[in-house]
Amino acid sequence: MLGCKPSKTPISVKKKKKKVEQPTTEQEVAEKKKQEEEEKPADIGRYQRLVGKLIYLSHTRPDIAFAVSTASQHMHSPKQKHLKAAYKILKYLKGTPGRGLFFRKTNLRTIEIYTDVDWEGDQENSRSTSGYCTFVWGNLVTWQSHKQRVVSTSSAESELRSLSEGLKEGIWLKRVADETYTKIESPLKLYYDNKATLSMALNPVQHSRTKHVDVDRHFIREKVEDGIICLSYIPTKLQLADILTKGLPEDIFEGFVCKLDMMSIYDPT
Repeated sequence: MLGCKPSKTPISVKKKKKKVEQPTTEQEVAEKKKQEEEEKPADIGRYQRLVGKLIYLSHTRPDIAFAVSTASQHMHSPKQKHLKAAYKILKYLKGTPGRGLFFRKTNLRTIEIYTDVDWEGDQENSRSTSGYCTFVWGNLVTWQSHKQRVVSTSSAESELRSLSEGLKEGIWLKRVADETYTKIESPLKLYYDNKATLSMALNPVQHSRTKHVDVDRHFIREKVEDGIICLSYIPTKLQLADILTKGLPEDIFEGFVCKLDMMSIYDPT
């Protein structure tokens, strides 16, 4: 890996691959051979040691959180394609060795939460990927990228779950602030990029299509009515949690990295 070419992003943009059953052209034969190689098992011990170290690093590097979360889902039966994906994270880290979070002194006294979801993000089992990041006094302090535990039968279902997860994190941070006598302005601010989901979360009328996630919906609405949280719409291009739910093109990825206040100690400009 020492002589490898650095990667611009830690994970590739998701593309639906067509499985080649009966190749008829040279290109299809080569593609089928490549797919067969990728499906071969990888060294479990080697893979687990590598991903374990990446998990540790992701606690201070939100830019690799989604890629590492994806890699950690194959710890018990890794294949060559999974090892290749883990190596891509290393290639990205090689190109950004001094990158880290920068904490600024601000006049803000708020807790802001950005939450997003990629519905059916996992191509193997159709589970959605949730992500959230929280800012305290204008600085990023917590983030998470993870696969939802159950399959969501609609995008609305996965989005309500994601909103609820982000809200719970914000409430926990508020409690920590209260216990340490840290001033936090109320209400907490939660940003989401889907107006329909925000409307559904605030609507007191029960929807038949969301009966199975009514607990999350009522939890969100209760906190809004109590003045604990304020839900606000934000355009997708400003949804910082997007970097925690899917692979993004280089330009969009770098834009979010800057918005998260990540910079290199070797090139602080």
